[in-house]
Amino acid sequence: MNILIIEDDELMGAGLQSALNQAGFDADWVTDGQVALDVLRQGPYRAAVLDITLPGLDGMALLRQLRASGSMLPVLMLTARDTTRDKVQCFEAGADDFLVKTTDIEELIARLHALIRRAGFVGRLQVGALVLDADRQQVTQGDETLSLSNREFKLLRVLMERAGQVVARGQLEQLVFGSSHANDSNVLEVHIHHLRQKIGENSIKTVRGVGYTLTRP
Repeated sequence: MNILIIEDDELMGAGLQSALNQAGFDADWVTDGQVALDVLRQGPYRAAVLDITLPGLDGMALLRQLRASGSMLPVLMLTARDTTRDKVQCFEAGADDFLVKTTDIEELIARLHALIRRAGFVGRLQVGALVLDADRQQVTQGDETLSLSNREFKLLRVLMERAGQVVARGQLEQLVFGSSHANDSNVLEVHIHHLRQKIGENSIKTVRGVGYTLTRP
């Protein structure tokens, strides 16, 4: 189940991503509000965990723009603010749930599961013969089940969600690797190379100076 974490605090973001992944989610993490809005508009997520205080586009503005675009994505606001007025403002902006940052991680996970159940999302993507099942963490191509690493799976999922579109290199790096490989210029190319070997050399095209695209059959 793919979740987007939008949190600019490095320690908090990394901790949430690790805890959610251990709980069986496939958690992406971004630190910038505008990047998060662009990502949410382009790709299907089961839910988002959104901090209010973000650089540039803050969480409340992000949520309002997301709802104005017609998105019904479940959004759980996670913030240090805990007054009744703060909660009311979050719900008025379109939040589905609200938790303070001191909340136990088990409660956060339970709230996310509840939001996702109510929304009824389906975690299956298909591009031609390539099928990705997010809930089972499985990729098949025709009758063959492919063996992918966790990062290869995440990279493929992002590309399949945006099949036929060019995904910017920086966006891929942020979604797949977070900030852990921000200064490693080769790690994305290595994973793209490995993925091509498994799903077909011509399946992923490089758009020089921009990014990559998964071709549709």
